[in-house]
Amino acid sequence: MSEWNQDTDAMLSVEGLQVNYGDFIAVKDASLSVPYCEIVSVVGTNGAGKSTLFDCVAGVVKPRAGRVFFKGEDITALPAHEVVAKGLTLVPQGSRCFIRMTVEENLIMGSYTKKARKDRAATLKKTYELFPVLFEKRNDLSGSLSGGQRQMVAIGRALMNRPEMILFDEISLGLAPTVIKDIYARIKEINRDGVTAVLIEQDVKRSLRTSSRCNVMLKGKVVLTGSSRELTEEKIKAAYFGV
Repeated sequence: MSEWNQDTDAMLSVEGLQVNYGDFIAVKDASLSVPYCEIVSVVGTNGAGKSTLFDCVAGVVKPRAGRVFFKGEDITALPAHEVVAKGLTLVPQGSRCFIRMTVEENLIMGSYTKKARKDRAATLKKTYELFPVLFEKRNDLSGSLSGGQRQMVAIGRALMNRPEMILFDEISLGLAPTVIKDIYARIKEINRDGVTAVLIEQDVKRSLRTSSRCNVMLKGKVVLTGSSRELTEEKIKAAYFGV
């Protein structure tokens, strides 16, 4: 394996990925790249294959074909816990928490890797500074929180791993606009702190405003890639409809 150069090489590279569920092809020949310390968005309608693509990147599901490289290393065959240990973490859609555990217990669950355990106290402090409401509710059961607060817990748990890259899967789904605005502000802050971010979204306008690069998925393939400044909504809508 050649040495990865953060200035010239993609931090995440997906090459010709195919994912099947039985005979159904959910992702077909998908390729994309994510530069170091940028915010990159992946947009597409329901069923476009966005979540499946990144479940595969995170080691949750295995591809039928293709390869995934993280910092120059082939991680295609690695299970999810080993992918996390490499510094790549997924925040799945649905504000998933352990609802019978407290907020702080949920957060600590994210620091199980050897690298994260030694800095647990400092990372927990920093997470509470990013999401002050979680400090206020640190002893409350996660199941008692609002949807937006549970989403903050899920993001905070990912941060407890001290990741180098986070995949955010439709984290705005079902949340109030004011909550979404606040969470996206925190994502920008996380990115400024040196964490590369990938946003899997249906909200095209928000994706373009937040990211530096945008990828459009249609029927399991990445059909359009470009600078978020240059990709207009019209171009993206045309890609959605395959015209």
